[in-house]
Amino acid sequence: MIGRILPFAMLAAPVAALAQPLPADPLGSPMWDYHAQKLFAGAPVVFDDKVQVQLPMLAENQHVMPVTVDARALGEVVRIVIFADLNPIPVAVEYTPLEAQAFVATRIKLDQRTPVRAAVLTADGVWHVAGDWVDAAGGGCSAPPLSRVRGDWADHLGEMRGAVWSGADVTRLRVAFRHPMDTGLVENIPVYNIERLTVSDAAGKLLARMAIHASVSEDPSFTLMLVPQVTGAISVAARDTGGLEFDGQIAPASGTRIAAALLR
Repeated sequence: MIGRILPFAMLAAPVAALAQPLPADPLGSPMWDYHAQKLFAGAPVVFDDKVQVQLPMLAENQHVMPVTVDARALGEVVRIVIFADLNPIPVAVEYTPLEAQAFVATRIKLDQRTPVRAAVLTADGVWHVAGDWVDAAGGGCSAPPLSRVRGDWADHLGEMRGAVWSGADVTRLRVAFRHPMDTGLVENIPVYNIERLTVSDAAGKLLARMAIHASVSEDPSFTLMLVPQVTGAISVAARDTGGLEFDGQIAPASGTRIAAALLR
């Protein structure tokens, strides 16, 4: 967890008497009540079509399943949580947009057929939830990552690649890291994952932060939408559970230049 991110229980209503009844789950998940009680701790919860969650109906590769969350229609968003009900590590990311827009895309592991959801906390203290079932073969969380099988994970640990696309309405950032993202569910391989990500502008102002869990896919990648006024290089920093820190700067409009070079 990022040091300054509050646990779920502290974000929701602090008094048990104020707890709101949970709405019935439209997906009929056997784990909905359990996760909702832990994650939302009595805060108001609504199922909301304004939270757009893009998912495949079938995970072609249970180790790398894309998920995109767009909650910009909700207005002021405080936090976005992506979780899979039936995963052994349910929560994948906890994203705090700060000076960014309410949008995040990444890839996660699935251990079986499961609902995959986004829960979005707005400034009024209400959690807005959406998602769907995704079919998947077993073992996404309990099989060793490819880099462990090849034995080359240490040679590329922490390598970072990224690009920025600047537009009139939004600045899009995509960043990826080389990391095994071990879940701890494979025999003789302890949990080892990137646990924190921060994004800052050229002046050092913090734009976004994220807590990352081991259910995010190996070699994790993230796409964020920053405010269009961002100028200059964007700084990205990450830390893993072993205490290693990775950081770098991504030049403005670098994505446009890469695309232009590919067209030559």
